[in-house]
Amino acid sequence: MSDITVGVIGIAVLMVLFLIRVPVAFSMAIVGFTGFAYLSGPQAGMSILARDVFEQFSSYPLSCIPMFILMGCFAFHSGISKKLYDTAYAWVGHVRGGLIMATVLACAGFGAICGSSAATAATMGKIAIPEMKRYHYDDTLATGSVASAGTLGEMIPPSTVFLIYGI
Repeated sequence: MSDITVGVIGIAVLMVLFLIRVPVAFSMAIVGFTGFAYLSGPQAGMSILARDVFEQFSSYPLSCIPMFILMGCFAFHSGISKKLYDTAYAWVGHVRGGLIMATVLACAGFGAICGSSAATAATMGKIAIPEMKRYHYDDTLATGSVASAGTLGEMIPPSTVFLIYGI
């Protein structure tokens, strides 16, 4: 079989794997390894697989992501998220809707610290939603504000998405 035929078959198999909902990373790894091993030999395929796995796991730039998650855990357990929320409430809590504004500001601050929108929404949700319920805010308004403000962590550098794009 020619190299072009192997490539076309690989793309077709890749599309079939996508359609049966195999995760993208596994689909590409399976097709890439199989195609390379077919064209260059099984020994070459195994050596490139081992080398690529080692390079990905020992990548210095990608080590920032677990460190962000660890920093977010430290920030949560140290109580900084509650202090961020209290500070933001002191700044804007006296105006109408100030609790929502305080939530958005606290989410922005915590998102800048941990770099993860899911961690920001979960952490600030545990703090902000009970406070908003205490002040008789509507449940949908409270959860919606936390969910939307939690995504600010992706836009404020340094975020994990910007790290991936930068790498």
